[in-house]
Amino acid sequence: MSGEPEKATKKQKTCLQVATNVTEQKHNVSREVRGQNLGLCRGFRGCTVWLTGLSGAGKTSIAFELEAYLVSKGIPAYGLDGDNIRTGLNKNLGFSQVDREENIRRVAEVAKLFADSGVVSICSFVSPFAEDREMARKIHKDADLKFFEIYIDTPLEVCETRDTKGLYKKARQGVIQGFTGVTQAYEAPDAPDLRVSTEGMTVRESTLKLIKLLESEAIIPKFLKEDEPLPELFVADSLKTALEAEAKTLPALALTEVELQWLQILAEGWAYPLKGFMREQEYLQALHFNCLLNEDETLRVNQSVPIVLSATEADKQRLEGVSALALQYGGRTVAVLRKPEFYYQRKEERCARQFGTSNRAHPYIKMIYESGDYLVGGEIEALERIQWNDGLDAYRLTPNELRQRFREIKADAVFAFQLRNPIHNGHALLMSDCRRQLLERGYKNPVLLLHPLGGWTKDDDVPLPVRMAQHQAVLDSGVLDRDHTVLAIFPSPMMYAGPTEVQWHAKARMNAGANHYIVGRDPAGMPHPDKDLYPDGNLYDGTHGARVLKMAPGLDSIEVMGVGGNAHFFFFNTTPLSLQQILPFRVAAYDKSCSQMAFFDPARKQDFDFISGTRMRTLARNGENPPNGFMEPKAWQILAEYYQSLQKPQ
Repeated sequence: MSGEPEKATKKQKTCLQVATNVTEQKHNVSREVRGQNLGLCRGFRGCTVWLTGLSGAGKTSIAFELEAYLVSKGIPAYGLDGDNIRTGLNKNLGFSQVDREENIRRVAEVAKLFADSGVVSICSFVSPFAEDREMARKIHKDADLKFFEIYIDTPLEVCETRDTKGLYKKARQGVIQGFTGVTQAYEAPDAPDLRVSTEGMTVRESTLKLIKLLESEAIIPKFLKEDEPLPELFVADSLKTALEAEAKTLPALALTEVELQWLQILAEGWAYPLKGFMREQEYLQALHFNCLLNEDETLRVNQSVPIVLSATEADKQRLEGVSALALQYGGRTVAVLRKPEFYYQRKEERCARQFGTSNRAHPYIKMIYESGDYLVGGEIEALERIQWNDGLDAYRLTPNELRQRFREIKADAVFAFQLRNPIHNGHALLMSDCRRQLLERGYKNPVLLLHPLGGWTKDDDVPLPVRMAQHQAVLDSGVLDRDHTVLAIFPSPMMYAGPTEVQWHAKARMNAGANHYIVGRDPAGMPHPDKDLYPDGNLYDGTHGARVLKMAPGLDSIEVMGVGGNAHFFFFNTTPLSLQQILPFRVAAYDKSCSQMAFFDPARKQDFDFISGTRMRTLARNGENPPNGFMEPKAWQILAEYYQSLQKPQ
């Protein structure tokens, strides 16, 4: 085994004094209580995963990868490694058969205690003898704890080629005696709970097999895997004709354009695991906790904004009690909603909790107050993909289409950047620098998801067609690397809900396959309708979006490092199987000394010009050009033509 010394230690004494005046003491805390209160994932999950196999088979690598995965999901887990145990608990044991047996017995007893405390105990030991492994299983069985024997079935010749510690070489030279696989037999399991071959597989691929085993045994909830399609809410092609016929017989409820956009969000899987417009139970969870419980109520999933459908008093009286509704837009049925549940919409409560204000001058709050007094929730079946026929549908890639695109271009990291404004060269600098940092950290092909928000926005924001034309011009000019950029539309409406909405933006991009996220200052905010209420005149603090994202429930795989100072953009790494970071970016400003956007240098602050959005809009309206190097000329022309068109008589 990997921890076998060059020379066996002196044989241990086999006759030990055994205590006889011992009585097992019962804990005041039951396993059920532990499961409800320990970890982020409710339920008792204590068990032992026992990895056995030759030295160099990959046991420790898989064990620690599994440990990292479970901990990132809020499930208590701990890896007990053979070498580590022999440096502490079992450092007085050698490698005689008697000592090997005692080594396994002690480890099994420790693992049992970990498992009894609710921890997934992951043991990686050569454990060459079937009898010893059966003893470990029996220790757990007697304690009514699950035990999984995992055989890491890597051929001896492969293990020898991996000989990072040089143990096989020493064993072949006779320096190490009794080395398993060379001069000591290894008794392979006849019927392990799982057989894993690491030959030709990555550590992550091998670990995924263990994860699926634990899911099938109900030890952990089922999590969406990177290689699995995101569940969508479209009816199957074979059932579409029948659903269309059924819809014609159902009472109908009309959708607004914004509600149709939310239907698109639901149907395409952006809000997974939601299966429809929120019922009251889901609405309360989102409104008060910014997250949802999964189906078996063991896991919290981030969902910071309510996704709801409104109905009037007349709608409720007409439709309450029906088994299904036809949802229509423009007189055309787009989906069927099953088992509708009507509940009263306390608009002030919703607005105060979601937005931090109920000021009716806020544009989205205004829509809420103008909507029906009731909300109706239920699972949906969408008849077909929603098309807007505005010349931009080719940009509206679903989460599954984006995932597929990233696989096709072999992206090993995807960093998402959202704007609801035009791109200037400072933004491009930040995006390019993000890619540089990822390359320096060892990624081979990091890809930018340039993902402007494409749903409803307030009237004074630049319209989507103008923004997309401007974005495409930036891409075509080469300011951004076309080979490593995917330009697509995020179809969500904009709510201007500050840090609450920032969580939604990050969660939706993670569903689409992004594992890094860049968020700027006040990315989902706006000026306060009462501009004199706060000193800066804004509804939300500019830094709170990034700071809240660091702490958000249900986004616990995100860790923030070094946020603060002059950073205006923050880079979030959300990869679940590795350590995560969020890296602060410096402020980008126009450097007059070289006529280009650059990172601000306080030592020569006189060289920098901070060009505000207000100043940019004024230049565009007046037909003036910004300083050379501020924005790609063709992109500026598109923006200038839009602002000048606003001043022409309609």
